[in-house]
Amino acid sequence: MKIILKQDHDLLGATGEIKEVKDGYARNYLIPRGIALAVTPSNLKAFEEIRRQQSRKIQKEIEEAKKLSGDLNNLTLNFTVKTAEDDKIYGSVTAQMIYNALKEKGYENIERKKILLHDHIKTLGEHTVDIKLHTNVAAKLKILVEKEKVEEEHATAENTQEEVANTENS
Repeated sequence: MKIILKQDHDLLGATGEIKEVKDGYARNYLIPRGIALAVTPSNLKAFEEIRRQQSRKIQKEIEEAKKLSGDLNNLTLNFTVKTAEDDKIYGSVTAQMIYNALKEKGYENIERKKILLHDHIKTLGEHTVDIKLHTNVAAKLKILVEKEKVEEEHATAENTQEEVANTENS
């Protein structure tokens, strides 16, 4: 019996393929579970229309992913981290941190698992991170890791303490 696969199947093939299987396998397993349809003229027409609609939808998703890729390629995310005296980072910059920063910038539709970090970022400087937006579309995001300005914070804290002491004495 010839069938049209309605969904991907590990053993038979991909969605939309027409396969020849044994009658009992098709009638008792594939068709009742919604995995396949019997090949008839009306099923062929309906499935071709569904395939055209899916093709248009996929094409639209690819165009949106390419546009988003262009935006992300021009974007640089800055992270300020605490460091030891030898400029070694306490902790690391993770995919979750990048995801949160992208959300703050207005990129809510990017999934965290699509941010491809080969390893956590543990050094200062500029790094490049891949983001997989669609099957064939990826973006390269620049990450700039800088150390926290500890000396300036101490100086400003001391100045404010001096100002408070001066106003109390006045």
